[in-house]
Amino acid sequence: MSFLRSFPPPGSAEGLRQQQPDTEAVLNGKGLGTGTLYITESRLSWLDGSGLGFSLEYPTISLHAVSRDLNAYPREHLYVMVNAKFGEESKESVADEEEEDSDDDIEPIAEFRFVPSDKSALEAMFTAMCNSFILIGG
Repeated sequence: MSFLRSFPPPGSAEGLRQQQPDTEAVLNGKGLGTGTLYITESRLSWLDGSGLGFSLEYPTISLHAVSRDLNAYPREHLYVMVNAKFGEESKESVADEEEEDSDDDIEPIAEFRFVPSDKSALEAMFTAMCNSFILIGG
């Protein structure tokens, strides 16, 4: 996917709250691989073993929850809804569509699922995000 890029993992200087290795990332139903999820005071980042990944700023995250509904997805996970498009669709094409379709107030939405190999880590992941949202006033 074109939005994946290389960057160093966040550290304690960035307010690292939780680091969860062996976490699968899924974007809109497409698996991105297994890597490490980093929850900091200002963003959620995921990096695969080769150092490619992405960061989600908290203001773009509209919802996060622990999903245990195996009918919705076959494994328990941290569900994150983001007000943005990722992948093949560029920001320019989304902006053009919004200008042409000004009657529709539909914002672009992306659904991420973070599936840790150790599902007992889900509560800690969720709590780390909640505590970070409180810090930024989210």
